[in-house]
Amino acid sequence: MVFVAIPLALVSLIGRRAGGAFLVGTAYGAAFFLVNVSFTARYLGPVPWLALSVLEAVLTGAGAILITWAYRWVPQALRGTWPRLTVLPLLVAGLWVLREQWVGTFPYGGFPWGRVGVTQVNGPFASLLSWIGMSGVGFVVVLLCAAAIEYVRVRRFTDIRTAVPVAVVAVIAFAMPAFETTAAGTLRIGSVQGNGPAGYFDQRTRGALLDAQLKATEAIADDRMDLLVWPEGGIDSDPTANRTTAAALDTLSDRIGAPLLVNAATARGDRYFNTSMLWEPEKGVVASYDKIHPVPFGEYVPDRPFFAALAPDLINLIQREYTPGTAEPVVELGDTPIGLAICFDVIYDDVVWAASDGGAQVYVYQTNNADFRGTDENLQQLAFARARAIETGRAVVNISTVGTSQVIAPSGDVIDGIAADIAGAMVTEVPLRTGTTAAMVLGPALHAVFAWGSLLALLGAGLAARLRAPRRERA
Repeated sequence: MVFVAIPLALVSLIGRRAGGAFLVGTAYGAAFFLVNVSFTARYLGPVPWLALSVLEAVLTGAGAILITWAYRWVPQALRGTWPRLTVLPLLVAGLWVLREQWVGTFPYGGFPWGRVGVTQVNGPFASLLSWIGMSGVGFVVVLLCAAAIEYVRVRRFTDIRTAVPVAVVAVIAFAMPAFETTAAGTLRIGSVQGNGPAGYFDQRTRGALLDAQLKATEAIADDRMDLLVWPEGGIDSDPTANRTTAAALDTLSDRIGAPLLVNAATARGDRYFNTSMLWEPEKGVVASYDKIHPVPFGEYVPDRPFFAALAPDLINLIQREYTPGTAEPVVELGDTPIGLAICFDVIYDDVVWAASDGGAQVYVYQTNNADFRGTDENLQQLAFARARAIETGRAVVNISTVGTSQVIAPSGDVIDGIAADIAGAMVTEVPLRTGTTAAMVLGPALHAVFAWGSLLALLGAGLAARLRAPRRERA
């Protein structure tokens, strides 16, 4: 549907003034986000859902103004058919991705959910993710849509050359094989989905989450494995401070003869962290990673006094204020670096890039989807995990408290999995990879090109259009 939705959105912006573009763009954003993030209303009601959707819609509307200016200025600045068939689609695609980056960083760190690039996990350009990353693939998809629109608008159907730009891009994007990484052996990784009471509003007794994880682990406790992985929020208490919890982890790790990768809320002084820990018996934590992007209004409240005055009942539900981590999202299992991301960390490019820079040979994503039971949030998040597998050329173990959990090959194919809303465990021979994909090398540079390059090109087109306009029009 992305190849239908984007052309409709772009066509609706052609020929509009800034105010009209803002209204149309906001309407498009509302139609998209009210459906796309409807899972936020599952337990908390309509207020968070409407607030997030309306904010994202307004930001989308602001980005639409830039696109409508491109449709106005480029034909004025560069007269003729070929600039419309080439330069204009390039600029429109760049501005679309710029808007995605803006939404993904503003405000409070942004929320880069529902990006065009992630649609191609199930689309014709999946392999391209390993070459130019998620933003790059989004750029190509929008470029194709914009180029097809201009091909129709110029109405030169008898001139086959006018179809060349869109046809060439489509053929290259479709035919591009995945960037090859190098096989480096395997790890036997056990992963456990305890299906415990991990949601905000779940009724539970002390230790219920730990008990659920331990019970579900029994099914694979006697299997040989190199690492056992539990999900985000799989432990009720801080094992670095709670001796009973630490003893339970020691006993389990000793029994299976392998380290554990677990997650819990940890405290250091008066600060709290969402922490993933590599745990060994008698040693405790031998390596750790604190979540870099705590979720605003989920794991902390920015500008708490202001928002508490607006919605005290909702804001006061969030008691802890998680502090962002600063460590590299990589832990070393012997000689094997493992890249990490905790829940929504997976949607942020900088976390994935940092793990790649740290030499990760496999990724483990620990998540807690319990607050979104009965919605498709877990499947949307899995699409990001699959995209990251292709993008990095690495296998991904995506383990959830309540599902859906999957082990994903570097190709994006599913190797193993546990369905949602059941307790389960699996031991999987997970492939390791070395070598860096082009997407990991080019990703930061492409972000800068899309952001600054698109803005500079738009300003240049606007200036040139004004200079070429008749004097009466400039006045």
